[in-house]
Amino acid sequence: MATRKTPRPTTQAATTNAAAPKATAAKPKGWSLHIGLNSVDPGHYGGWSGDLTACEFDALDMAELAKSQSIKPTLLLTRSGTRAKVLAALRKAAKTLKAGDLFLLSYSGHGGQVTDIDADEPDGQDETWCLFDSQLIDDELYYELSRFAAGVRILVLSDSCHSGSVVREAVPGAAPAGPRPRLMPPAIARRTYREHKAFYDGLQKEVARAAGGVSNDPDAVLAGLSVGSARLNAVVTTFKPSVILISGCQDNQTSMDGEHNGAFTERLLAVWRQGAFQGSHRLFHQTIRSGMPSTQSPNLFTLGPVTAFVKQRPFKV
Repeated sequence: MATRKTPRPTTQAATTNAAAPKATAAKPKGWSLHIGLNSVDPGHYGGWSGDLTACEFDALDMAELAKSQSIKPTLLLTRSGTRAKVLAALRKAAKTLKAGDLFLLSYSGHGGQVTDIDADEPDGQDETWCLFDSQLIDDELYYELSRFAAGVRILVLSDSCHSGSVVREAVPGAAPAGPRPRLMPPAIARRTYREHKAFYDGLQKEVARAAGGVSNDPDAVLAGLSVGSARLNAVVTTFKPSVILISGCQDNQTSMDGEHNGAFTERLLAVWRQGAFQGSHRLFHQTIRSGMPSTQSPNLFTLGPVTAFVKQRPFKV
């Protein structure tokens, strides 16, 4: 009589020793927003259209650079560069990006000023980006950036004029021959603020409330760095992401427009050399600055935990 073989039972040990599927880490994402305004709405800026030549080219070229590095770009050119669209794009990125992801933000256009009402600026003025339908105050921008998740890397490139504590001469009403400064004339800045005072004062109060009374203004951070103020620590601790900003000039200088690119963006692209540049963010800034005229010296400052970020190659996802 044949003996029936009893199937061998599966043991717990056999189950335990089976190869378990390995968890794979999510690949970092790269997103970018490129804003370029060759003019603004005269209806908001006291009849001034602020015509420029190269800002849309700057945004388009930066978007191409982003795509070459596997960064997904969004473009907002002139009439599309409104407050609502810029804020919507920033907030979408802040909600979507996670630790390890990269967000690249470039702006090319006029820089302006509004009167500071919360006493966080030594010169009594808040710097702005001149969007098509209104200005975006620096307090607002840096509050929006502070809403990104911890571990997100943010690189901001600003090819515009940012007024600081040094008094500047007024820019002529008519565009001079040759390069044009990307600066809203002071008289236009005063008129725009006067005509929309309630709006801009309200924005500053709203940001102060949302930030718990602590301003996220980068110029105040820079001032704090030189004196080691307690206020600097309060501002930096509000930043969970890692933020590097390279601006087109110092606070007491102007960024110049050009025929195809602004002076800062043109130099940046030349240093990048279509990806041949292999150095760090700090070397990138230094190399850009070394090739600029003394009248326009690009600035670099950081917010949040950036020790590792500044050592990385720019635009690296």
